[in-house]
Amino acid sequence: MIQKILIANRGEIALRIVRACRELGIKTLAVYSEADVQSLHVQLADEAICIGGPRSADSYLRADRIISAAEIGDVDAIHPGYGFLSENAKFAEQCESCNIKFIGPKSAVISTMGDKAKAKETVKKAGVPTVPGSDGTVDSEDEAIKIARKIGYPVIIKAVAGGGGRGMRIAHNNVSFAKEFHSARNEAEQVFGNAEVYIEKYIDKPRHIEFQILADNHGKVLHIGERDCSVQRRHQKLIEESPSPFLTSDLRKKMGKAAVKAAAAAGYTNAGTIEYIVDGKGNFYFIEMNTRIQVEHPVTEEMTGIDLIKEQIRIANGDKLSFSQRDIKFDRHAIECRINAEDPARNFIPSPGTIGLYYAPGGHGVRVDSHVYGGYVIPSHYDSMIGKLICYGRDRKTAIERMYRALSEYIIRGVKTTIPLHKAIMSDPVFIEGKATTAYMEEFMNRTPSDLFNSD
Repeated sequence: MIQKILIANRGEIALRIVRACRELGIKTLAVYSEADVQSLHVQLADEAICIGGPRSADSYLRADRIISAAEIGDVDAIHPGYGFLSENAKFAEQCESCNIKFIGPKSAVISTMGDKAKAKETVKKAGVPTVPGSDGTVDSEDEAIKIARKIGYPVIIKAVAGGGGRGMRIAHNNVSFAKEFHSARNEAEQVFGNAEVYIEKYIDKPRHIEFQILADNHGKVLHIGERDCSVQRRHQKLIEESPSPFLTSDLRKKMGKAAVKAAAAAGYTNAGTIEYIVDGKGNFYFIEMNTRIQVEHPVTEEMTGIDLIKEQIRIANGDKLSFSQRDIKFDRHAIECRINAEDPARNFIPSPGTIGLYYAPGGHGVRVDSHVYGGYVIPSHYDSMIGKLICYGRDRKTAIERMYRALSEYIIRGVKTTIPLHKAIMSDPVFIEGKATTAYMEEFMNRTPSDLFNSD
């Protein structure tokens, strides 16, 4: 039985895991960098160990120090959260070899599904639609151009080990292809240490829709509905909602069944997401699998009432899922806005610093997941997200209205934030009508005066 968990992360997700563990009666050990000594997860965990300097490379990415902390703290399991080492197959393997439960899938599954070319091959064999493209990685420019011509332009070149929009380039003809091919490979090598790329047909202005998966160690695989993540900037999500305003009931069923087939084909266990792009005609294509809990998991929790972090822990403990697909009810609409310490009026430049006044919104249908408070110093070493605001209601209209109200109450002084941007989006007719695609943010920013995004 899991009695003590080390949380190998920081910020709001670390705090979220602390709270879930406390409700389950499980003790927690927080690890933290020197920059995070005042973070709430450090204060609220049962124990805490400093594992290094402010830089991620000196702390949260140091698998050796995390394993050492786990051994010192005598923990039974490690929860990696998202980011950092959460999708690192070698780290998961180290946990397994040290007889520490890794709260996520097996290392071999992370390795397979973390390689986008192998993941595509795996789900394709299971009959899940994939974007037309190369059969695996492409090494030479001549071979790549032949494939691009066969697929038909435009095409997108993607890093096998990519994520967050890095190592991705779009080519519209033979001339631009050669340049973008080498640019993608060079960036992939610099960012991920792996220059391998593959090629896919570029789907113009699709919707990005992901299905939440839970799978236990006893053969049960379920989907917990979808999240529409189309509102994103440079492949970084800003707003997520569930259910998607675009999907019909029939299309939702087809995509859900395909997501379960994909996860089963991979031998997947624990929580993860099957990611799709969907074109304007309702054709959907698998693009990748995230082998971890997602930033936007609260959207699904508020729509269904299922605590995904607790389910992760129960699955790692060897428990069977206590519900079936039929038991899962989708009877709410939920929206999440990522609150980032950034200045939207100045091209989203990060805004680290000290928070002065902090007031979080509340009321019926409002949830705030955040680790910050008045007087908290936002470090410059990490991702700029400082919180998530989740609002839900009986329908989409109610959820949007509630989100606008909650954003209007949310006060963060001392740094710039994305709160004014989100308010403007909640008032935008295109978003309100449910017509946002992955091109929405670029179009929205081009037609919206930047002074609407100013914050104190």
